[in-house]
Amino acid sequence: MRPANSGLEALKASSYQRASGQDAVWPYPSWTAGIGVSPSGKAAVFGTAIPRFESWHPSHRHPVFAQRLALTPGLLPPTVLRMATAPTLSDIHNAQRRLEAHVHRTPILRSHEIDSIAGAKLLFKCENFQRTGSFKARGAFNAVLSLTDAEAGGGVVTHSSGNHAAALALAARERGFAAHIVMPHTAPAPKKAAVAAYGGRIVECEPTLAARIAAAKAIIAQTGAVLIPPFDSRDVAAGQGTCALELLADATDALDTITCPVGGGGLLAGTLVAVKESWPELTVIAAEPEAADDAARGFRSGALQPQVLPVATVADGLTTAMSKMTFGVMRARADDVVTASEGAIVEAMRLIWSRMKILVEPSCAVPLAAILEQRWDAKGRTVGVILTGGNVDLDRLPWSR
Repeated sequence: MRPANSGLEALKASSYQRASGQDAVWPYPSWTAGIGVSPSGKAAVFGTAIPRFESWHPSHRHPVFAQRLALTPGLLPPTVLRMATAPTLSDIHNAQRRLEAHVHRTPILRSHEIDSIAGAKLLFKCENFQRTGSFKARGAFNAVLSLTDAEAGGGVVTHSSGNHAAALALAARERGFAAHIVMPHTAPAPKKAAVAAYGGRIVECEPTLAARIAAAKAIIAQTGAVLIPPFDSRDVAAGQGTCALELLADATDALDTITCPVGGGGLLAGTLVAVKESWPELTVIAAEPEAADDAARGFRSGALQPQVLPVATVADGLTTAMSKMTFGVMRARADDVVTASEGAIVEAMRLIWSRMKILVEPSCAVPLAAILEQRWDAKGRTVGVILTGGNVDLDRLPWSR
């Protein structure tokens, strides 16, 4: 767990050193990557877009020095530069205003029976009731609504076989332009049907990351579409952060902790910025499957970790490795990253169904599974649990296999 916030005020008082050839001093809480212009006329990018950090604050795992990366202006469009930086609290508040007419303010549910089993008060933020059935609608809509008409002229493109694909298709349809969705030909038919139903134009490819990226690049070259990644985007992460703001505002009991799943890390990054800059005394704990534990390994080692393939977990929505941006936010601000076993994930999913009468995806049962396995000490705490989605194949429920 992170110690008290002593020493952070000194970091807050520091300022960027944007002179050519110097390192950048990184302030807190506005520690996220920034873009300035050096005397030589080059764009200088500081922060989580950089592959390595020079040093870490010893108490808070806080990066205080970063290399300076020079980019020739004009080579990268503004949307690419936005994707290289983490969201600020201001970005998340702006996203909340932007999304008000487009996404649901989802309910918080309680179960006294689950509280008794867990030994804690658990407040479940139910994004399974969100549009398209998951929290991904928040990030997709914020990214799409942030585009100017000129930027959106060629539509948007992403490579995803999950909830982000459906969310982006719906957001683009409501904005009135095309959504090109690259999906592996092996993607489940129900997921393809959902994307098509929301108006997405599906482009199939081989089931490899290289094939997905190549197909997306080809679409961008042909159409001028803007890439909206599932998580490695400032606008997407800002949209996801609005979920935590709602949880904090609507909770009927004062929260001690918020916990959410981590895969690529967009939700976790947005949650950490929203919480730590609004209520820094709150604890934020991420959870992932034992079988896909790249975030936990990276959190402890201090280095971005690859996902070990093949990944065999029922929580297939959490098998994506983190990006430099999302990893940087997690490493600097998360209090802990824990894992849960496959059996506990299935049991947590079933417990939510049997006690709360709602069906959630295995991926969003992971935080509850970690609590039930006592992977961190939740006893006596009041915990906000983000249930990320409910898009379940009813013919393949894990306890029926």
